Amino acid sequence: MACHFYILHSIQLDKFYIGHTCENLDERLRKHLSNHQGFTSKAQDWELVYYEDLPDKSTAYARERSVKAWKSKKMIAELVNSSK
Repeated sequence: MACHFYILHSIQLDKFYIGHTCENLDERLRKHLSNHQGFTSKAQDWELVYYEDLPDKSTAYARERSVKAWKSKKMIAELVNSSK
């Protein structure tokens, strides 16, 4: 089962959201943009700006935790920009 580590960005909030999923990325983004509670409910302009395909959920989660541990918006932006 393929899983993903992904980063969303909101221009409105000027924030990144970091997550992982084993769902289709388009479906996961749709859920982030739907009417729900949680961090991504604060804006409706989230866009997928970066992702990595990973072999399983535990690897995807480990990658998410690793990037979140950076606690650096600048480093996250550099990762996103490196893929363009």
